[in-house]
Amino acid sequence: MLKKTKNVNLVLMLFVITIFQLICLFTLISKSADEHKSGIILTFGIYILVEYIYFIGTRLVLKRTSFEVELIAFMLTSIGLSITASVYPDKAIKQLIAVLIGIAGFVILQWILRDLKRVTVLRIPAAVIAVGLLAFTLVFARFTNGAKNWIYIGGISIQPSEIVKAIFIFVGAATLEKLQSNKSLTKYILFAFTCVGCLFLMYDFGTALIFFFTFVVISFMRSGDIRTLLLVCTVALMGGLLILLFKPYVANRFASYGHVWEYFDSSGYQQTRTMIYSASGGLFGVGLGNGELRDIFAATEDLVFGVVCEEFGMIMAGAILLSYVALLIYSIRHSKYARSSYYAIASCAAASLLLFQAALNVFGVNDLLPMTGVTLPFISRGGSSIISCWLLIAFIKAVDRGTYRYGGVRQ
Repeated sequence: MLKKTKNVNLVLMLFVITIFQLICLFTLISKSADEHKSGIILTFGIYILVEYIYFIGTRLVLKRTSFEVELIAFMLTSIGLSITASVYPDKAIKQLIAVLIGIAGFVILQWILRDLKRVTVLRIPAAVIAVGLLAFTLVFARFTNGAKNWIYIGGISIQPSEIVKAIFIFVGAATLEKLQSNKSLTKYILFAFTCVGCLFLMYDFGTALIFFFTFVVISFMRSGDIRTLLLVCTVALMGGLLILLFKPYVANRFASYGHVWEYFDSSGYQQTRTMIYSASGGLFGVGLGNGELRDIFAATEDLVFGVVCEEFGMIMAGAILLSYVALLIYSIRHSKYARSSYYAIASCAAASLLLFQAALNVFGVNDLLPMTGVTLPFISRGGSSIISCWLLIAFIKAVDRGTYRYGGVRQ
């Protein structure tokens, strides 16, 4: 009876999400120019179709009955697609393509994670690829908005550090799960600091902070050695202070932190407008496409949480934040029953990364933390970001014993 009730609830949630997507679609059609309407209809039509193909296919073929993680991911992604189609209707299809690549990567990574022997074999090549991607970026990337983290290939921009997030967890969890010793922790420390060091050289401090936070979560879950981690954190803090001391122009990027209202029309322009327009949305928002923040630079990227608050309302914004918390709770709850410590480590690390990144974005645009320029998971516009988020969701999904079947028995 309980299982049947759970299935009914999940179907009801999928139905509610579909209704929300259709409301957004009709709202966008009514506000868009004629030349953009067909593209928006195609974007949402394909997205909803893929959504139902996934749910029906995995239920009938793989006999799965648990879809909480996917429901959250599909809902958050649809909000991001709606905002992108509203502000940049000509870029909706491009964002959809990135979403589809992300979903495909999610499915493929789930297959890879099914076999832990395969994971162990792939961890070294994956580590080499991660360092190689960051090194390649460091050499060939262009400076964009103060950071050297974008590669441009044939008119397409790629941010390799976003993809490396998933590899970082893949390698770390596999290394520390296989080798339960200080030697394994040392190897991962070297790998982690190589990645973080590359990001610092790119001046991508927000992503570097996310990587370092994820490293601490993974290392603590495996070793539980607080003294070693405190030493690592102290060294990292000292390194950060030395960078600020010998490179003052880095500190200038955070000069307005804590008093952005004093820089209302200069360095605090984005944050002050975000706070003003966010509050103007009230509980239920002014409606999709009716906001003012959409006209500010980076409205669909760094400032997208403000757009959500203004156009969808504080209730929706609060629900989005609770979604990230729910993913972490899901990971922690299922980690107790995971069939391997690998799944527990990787799942909690991925969920922690998403929550931490969301916190950096939300607190940054509201001046509670320095603005780091990181994206809001699943919602900010950007192909590399959305692909990375879907890859991270695969780790969270894998921790559930019901995700895979062994010996004909669904565990």
